Formats: sequence, C-alpha cells, structure tokens
Amino acid sequence: MNLFFRRKTDLKEEIESHLKMATADRIARGESPAAARREAMREFGNLPLIAEITRERWGWLRLERLMQDLRFALRQLRRTPAFTTTVLLTLALGIGANAAIFTLVNAVLLKDLPVADPKTLVHLGNDGHDCCVGHNGTREEGAYSNFSTDTYQQLKKNLPEFEELAAMQAGWAYRPIIARRDGALAARSVMGEFVSGNYFRTFGLRPEAGRLLIDADDLPGAPPAAVMSYETWQHEFGGDAAVVGSTFRVNTKPVTVVGIAPRGFFGDRMAVAPPDFYLPIQTMASLANASYVNDPETNWLYMIGRVKPGVALGPLQQKVNATLQQAFATQSSFSTVNGKKFLPRVHATLSPGGEGIQTLQEGYGSHLHLLMWIAGLVLLIACANIANLLLVRGLGRRTEMSVRSALGAKRSRIVRQLLTESILLAGLGGLLGLAVAYGGARMLLVLAFPGAQNLPIEARPSFAVIGFAFALSVLTGILFGVAPAWISAQARPADALRSGARTTASATSLLQRTLVVLQAALSLVLLVGAGLFSQSLSKLENTDLKLDARNRYVVHINPQAAGYSGIQLGALYRTIEDRFHAVPGVVKVGISTYVPMEDDRWSNYIVVQNYAEAKGLAGFVKANADYFDSVGTKLVMGRGIDVRDTSTAPGVTVVNQAFVQEFLGGENPIGMRIGAPDSPGDFEIVGVVENTVYTDIHLKNDPMYFVPIMQRPASNKDPIEQDLSLYAGTMVLQTAHPINDMEKLTRQTLASINPNLTVVQFQTFGEQIAVQFTGQRLIARLTMLFGALALLLATIGLYGVTAYSVERRAPEIGIRMALGAERGGVVAMVMRGALIQTALGLAIGIPVALLCVRFVKTQLYEIASADARVMTGAIVALAVATCVAGIIPARRAASIDPARALRAD
Repeated sequence: MNLFFRRKTDLKEEIESHLKMATADRIARGESPAAARREAMREFGNLPLIAEITRERWGWLRLERLMQDLRFALRQLRRTPAFTTTVLLTLALGIGANAAIFTLVNAVLLKDLPVADPKTLVHLGNDGHDCCVGHNGTREEGAYSNFSTDTYQQLKKNLPEFEELAAMQAGWAYRPIIARRDGALAARSVMGEFVSGNYFRTFGLRPEAGRLLIDADDLPGAPPAAVMSYETWQHEFGGDAAVVGSTFRVNTKPVTVVGIAPRGFFGDRMAVAPPDFYLPIQTMASLANASYVNDPETNWLYMIGRVKPGVALGPLQQKVNATLQQAFATQSSFSTVNGKKFLPRVHATLSPGGEGIQTLQEGYGSHLHLLMWIAGLVLLIACANIANLLLVRGLGRRTEMSVRSALGAKRSRIVRQLLTESILLAGLGGLLGLAVAYGGARMLLVLAFPGAQNLPIEARPSFAVIGFAFALSVLTGILFGVAPAWISAQARPADALRSGARTTASATSLLQRTLVVLQAALSLVLLVGAGLFSQSLSKLENTDLKLDARNRYVVHINPQAAGYSGIQLGALYRTIEDRFHAVPGVVKVGISTYVPMEDDRWSNYIVVQNYAEAKGLAGFVKANADYFDSVGTKLVMGRGIDVRDTSTAPGVTVVNQAFVQEFLGGENPIGMRIGAPDSPGDFEIVGVVENTVYTDIHLKNDPMYFVPIMQRPASNKDPIEQDLSLYAGTMVLQTAHPINDMEKLTRQTLASINPNLTVVQFQTFGEQIAVQFTGQRLIARLTMLFGALALLLATIGLYGVTAYSVERRAPEIGIRMALGAERGGVVAMVMRGALIQTALGLAIGIPVALLCVRFVKTQLYEIASADARVMTGAIVALAVATCVAGIIPARRAASIDPARALRAD
C-alpha cells in the first residue's frame, strides 16, 4: 500500500516537473510567469485525465478504485446499523455453522497423519474395522485387511518395492495396559499399542527426546522398550526429562522408556484415546500374555508401507496379492479341498495410507457428510434472506442510483460498487463466523466424542478452516449480491425526477417472492429432516433392550494386565464377588467378558449335536452366576448360570431366544448339546434367556450363548495360560439404591485386592447405553437446531417481503379503503399473499423432502419414509411462522389512512 501512495506521489511530482520545465521555457522566450504557466497547462492537456490514464497504464487505478469502493461501502454500512447488524449476524450463523462442521470434516476425513510425505504411504487393505484378533479363515470375497505376524514378515521380506513396511496392532483400544513408574504408588490403566521396530522410521519421524523404537527392539529376547507419547509426557509427567531412560512397570513387568514420540503425533489412526505408549510387537507375548503373537494363523496386525519412488501401484497390487496367496497356502484353512477354492480370491487392496487406518473415519464419515449438506442448506437460506434485504435496501437507494446514472456512471461501475458492499459484508460476516465456528466446533466435539480427553482434534480454526471460511465468504457475497446489484443498476436517470411511489418494480418483486418460496421449500426439507432424526432417536432410546439400567454400574477391568495368570482367575473372581458383596448397598456382582450395549463382540462357529443343519455363527459371553440378574436379562426357560458351574463341573450353556429360533426352529433346547464343528458336544443347554441387545441395537435378535466364566470346552487341550477367554473385561454392580461415591468405593475395593487391578473405565449402565446412540443424538440435535434456524430465517425473509409489499402498495390500499374496503378484508388480502408464497414453497418442498428421505434412511432407525406426523408437524410449523411473519404487515396495511396515502403519492 505504501508503494501505491509513493507511485501516486511520484506521478504528481513528474507532472509538476514537466509543467515547470515548460513554464521556464516560455518565460525564457519573454512571456510573463502567469501567462507561461497558463499556456504550459493548456498545452499539457487535462491533468486529471492524463493522471488517470497514466495510473491505469501503471496498473494502480483498479486498486485505487477498489479502495474508493471499500471506503464508500464502509460509509454506507455505518449509515444503516440495523441492516448491517442483521446481515452480519445472519452471515455469522450461516458461515460459522459450515466452518464448525468443516473443522470436524477436515480433521477426521481430510487431514493426513502428521508424518513425513504422507502421499507415499500405502495401507494394505481398505477396511478399518477388520479387527481385532481372529483366525485366518476363508472369506467369500477374499479381502483381508489384518494379518498375522508371520504373514507380515513374509510380505516385508518379499516386497522390496517398499522402502519400509510397518505393522501395528489392530485392536489396541480393546486391550489397555496398566503402567506405573518405578517409585510411584498408583498404577494407571492407559492405552498401549504394539508396533513393529520400523514403525517410526516408516513414518519418517524424529524423537522429541531420547530415541524411537528400532528393529533391534523388536527381536525375540530383546530388553523391553517403550516410546511414550508427547501428550502423556507433558500432561502426566510435566515434560520431565528424567522420564527418558526410566523404568515403568507395564502389566507389572519392567519396561524402559527409551524416548518420547514427536509432538502432535497421535499414532497411525485417529482415535478418541490415542496410545500413551508404543511397544515392540515381540514384547507383547510376555507383557500382555498374548499367545497369538507368533501364531501364523491368527490375524491381529494392520500394515502400512512407504513405496519407493517410481513404483507403480498396479504391478505392486498384483505382487502383494500373489505373495499373500503364497503365505496363506500353507495354512490349515486353505489346505483343505474346499479351502483351496478360496485361495485365488485372497487379496489386500492397496489404499492410500497417508490418512492412516480409517476406523474413526468409517464410523463418523456418513454423519459428517450429512451435516455438511444440512449446513449448506442453512447457508443457502441465509443467502436468500440477505438477498431479499439487499433488494429492499436497493429500492430505497434507487434515487441515488438514478442520479449516478444521470451523471454518467456506467452500469458496470454501479454493479461493481454494490458487489463490493456485498463481498465486504460477507467478509465481515466470515470473520464473525470464525468466532461462531470456534464455539460451534467445541460444542460438536462434546456431542460427537463425549468424555474424550486426548482427542487429537482442536476446535481452534486451522489454516484450512480459515481458507474455507474465506472462500465461503467470497462465494456467499457473490451469491447473494449479484441479483440485487444488477437490479439496482437498472435505475433510469428519469426516475430521479419522480417521487417513485408508483414506480413499478415487478422484476424486484418477482425475485423477492421467488427467494421466499425457495426459503420456505428448503426450510420444510430441514424441518422434515429434523423431525425424522428426532423420531429415529426417540425410537432408539425407547427400544426395549431387555435390560434394566436402574442402579447399575459398569466397571471395566483388566486382570491380565494386572499380572494374573489363567490358573489364578477363579480365585480372583471369587474374591471380587466376596469383597463387593460386603459393600453396603451392593446386591449383585456380575462378572463377564463384556456386557450389553458395549462396542465389543465375540463370536464362534457353533453346531448343535445330532442336528446336521443347525450350525452358524453365534455371539458368546462368559459370565458368572450373578451376571443375568446384574444386567436385567430375564430367564424364560430352564436355569441360568449358578455357583455350581465351576471349572471342574460338566460344561453347560445358556442360550437366548434368537439362538433357539435360528438354530432349532423354536424347538425346546433344554438338554441339547452344542460346540465347535470338531467337538459338538462340549456344552449342554440348561436354560434360555431373553434376546438382550449387545453390540448394536440393529442386532437385537442376534443368536448368542453364555458359558460359565471359568469353564472351557472339554475338547480344548491347550494350556489354561493360553486361554484368553477366561479373562473378564467387565463387572456390573447392581445396588439397592443410587450410591453417589460408587466409583471411589469401586477403586478402593479393587485396590485392596491388588494395587495393579485398576479401573479401566467406570460408567453407570445408563451412560454406557447412551454412548451407543452418540452419533444419532448428534444428528438429531443438530438437525433440530438447523431446522429452527432455517425457520427463523424464512420467517424474517417472508416478513421483509410482505412489509415491503405493503409499503409499495400503500396508495392502492388507500384507494381500496377509500372505496369502502373493510379492515378485515385488507388483512386477509395481505395474509393471502404471504400464505400463497408459503404454499408454493410447500408444493416444492414436500416432494423434495420425500426424495431426500431415500438418501438418509440408512441413518434412520426403523424409518423408511417420511412419517405423516412429521410431515404434518413441519407444515404446521411453517404455516404458523407464515402467519407470524404476515400478521404485523397486514395489521399495518389495515391501519393506512387513505387521505394521507393519496397525498403521499
């Protein structure tokens, strides 16, 4: 800007220098100084015109005019504070809502991992939910995304096209670890991820302190090492440099922290609770008692590699598939005659790895995309509303535009000036929108990730969000400013000589009504959407889950991480039952592998003995005698699990009604035996319970069977230490009445049994159930908020158009009343006009809303079409808003004095 003013000053000095030289030359020829100056200026020509032409050639005239337009626009906006405030608030809400949602979209769906050159990373597989630990069986489609340690080693060895190929634990969020620094009294349950030795090298990372894991750390027998996350180092240890090199007890075993991960690195995937520690794969067998680590047929690892420069992905994909098929060929599932048929289908789709494992993205992607569309509709309604306000404002300035045209202003110049005002408004609205976006993003994070403490998403707008808001502001300014600017620029010079009361504005009136109709249509769509998602949430929350959450507390524990071996578990569970039964108010102490409405599910392939067709997958839970009562599941036949069902007692099982229906066609199952295909008689069915909902409410009729927690199949000859199904993951404590300090009592009771037996997570049963509806609750609340905002904007828009119509038709209304028109008739006439516009909006909005339901029904629970009650409610809400918007201008029209209206005309 300083350069601009300097060039402008230079031009004046250059012109003045030229005039002085010409004047001096004439004085030398004998002319008087005054005459010489006058003739020199006449000979030079029109000074302002020459200066303007010169500045235009220098390229600074456009900038000068832009500055003039901006200064003029600011003066105009200061003169109309009510208009400016209304527009800025409308824009701030519209742009802020979009920017807030884009903050989440950018962080969850678009942002790369904070690693070096993420574009060269490739994920072997395209499924972020193919976890966590499972047998490598055949699959119809042949797609695989997680693999065994042996398969990883073979791929790493035989694929030189990768600079590095790293492996990482698929389901670390389900297997927390217990960590305690040597010398500290309290142990904590934290997140730990087991990774290959080249994990950090693959991502091109440097340590914040100390060193990162290396290949030597991931060899059998290597001293246990760990890398701590930067956030854990700062938040839990205050950045203490002595942490590096110190010893921590991880699952009661000594581990040396060799370094700190770089700041901002949250792992290989977005997660609500990122890892606190990164540990080598080969230490998992000893630290986590995981016997499957080196089992060639147990899949538990994801893989991400960095491709060498110049390597084409097409040939690499073929080689990966061939190597994978070769690795699988020796495994038992693919060695049979039937298994060999599936081997040619085996493949791992190469997908972009720069964004990491897409677990969170797959869970939230559809919700975030939907919210972006909804926020976009709200912004469109806001633009229509502002365009209406600008049209009304433009009509108030038509005399000014006519005078400017009469003085020679081109239409393009007037359009540019008015567009500058619109874009300036949008820019200021965008700045306010960033403040709204910050608050909105914080609210969204709380709604989308309740209870998250170390979520790697910041509400503070990033450069990408700021750029998005800026681009949206410019687009919005053009969108709502073009039509009003063009119509205002059509003012004729002759109009300046008229009062303008009867000047027709048919084009303006038609555009205004069109915008109101559009607002009504879009508002109806959003109101119907809000109603459907609210109805869906209500159905979810009122579904009979066959549970009782009253006075019940869910406690997640990890006996394995606390150092218990399989042979010690029976005594531990009895001790837990005795200690908690001794707590005043505790009625039942349920212990199980997992509980209903939890993001976990174990399943086995089951057959019914002597029933050839009775076979298939069934979910299973291992539980103690108090379990069914503790979660509120009722027995409908036979008996439940009781204290007689010890590890040495005959194997028994309780099945649910869905199991009986699917496997036995409703036949009485008591006394029948079930088991694995190679041992179908392992467990005798002794009872039947209701169909309690477990992992997902959509699986409320999922076949399940329940086994006493310490019982193992008679056919299982593996050492008890290798049986991970014996480890309980949860307790459910039922109390006679609410206990305010139940969490404190729980922690104290567990610590009295073993200081390492920490609480992984504590919730009321109601809170755990509510968490499963987080996504649906987020959508329902935001659609209601956006629907209400859209309705408010549509009401304001309709009010503005109706009020302007009354003002413009004041002479006509005065004549009607002079000729005997009743006040009620005038009110009805104005209201009729408002209702007709709304009716046109409904005529457009209803079919659009019905069409949109088809695209969102997958996110609705037991709703396939727009419910009549929802549609009626949306229509009634829009009709009421129309009446509210129309009644004030209608009453004003009915109070017009005919004589005064005619005199004003």
